[in-house]
Amino acid sequence: MKLPEIFLRLSSLYAEHGHRLFLIGGTSRDLLLGIDPSDIDLVTDATPEEEKAFLPDLEMTFARFGSVHLKTEAGDIDITTLRRESGYKDSRHPSKIEFIRDLKEDSLRRDFTINALYIDCQGNVSDYHGGLEDLKNRLIRFIGDPATRIQEDPLRILRAERFAKRLGFQIEENTEKAMEEHRDLLRLLNPEKIAMEMKKE
Repeated sequence: MKLPEIFLRLSSLYAEHGHRLFLIGGTSRDLLLGIDPSDIDLVTDATPEEEKAFLPDLEMTFARFGSVHLKTEAGDIDITTLRRESGYKDSRHPSKIEFIRDLKEDSLRRDFTINALYIDCQGNVSDYHGGLEDLKNRLIRFIGDPATRIQEDPLRILRAERFAKRLGFQIEENTEKAMEEHRDLLRLLNPEKIAMEMKKE
């Protein structure tokens, strides 16, 4: 597995300032599958304000949510602070976000096991929910209770179907059952959000 050069450089910079940086989400999933990732998503234990101190060119529009944006010669990169979320009042966005420093705690807010694989600059993988096994078995599986994850964000129904189609994976039995039982929750979402998700590959 060849790690992106820009990730290695940024990891060194973060380490110089006492912070950790990890590949996450579709980036780590695709790398582990031998697929060249289309973008680079990173997660860190540094808060946006801490990052701003050594990355002055960060785009901070969504910093209050723990998300910053960095333009590099390798493309645009999203960096998210490890966090705990709660109170999904609008079936889409958490009403409370708390910055944390623990990978396992951060992983509990993520949607699928195969999207919760943290890769450090040495290529070590932190897997708290059997994501590596699900990659091996080509399964899409929610983390925790499937119904709860869908009620937090019904768009996850369409994300599961998109990943299954794109990767040629099967949807795990309990995940698929919950998706069908709660499909009507999609009506709560902004139609534009649904259209955007449907256009993704």
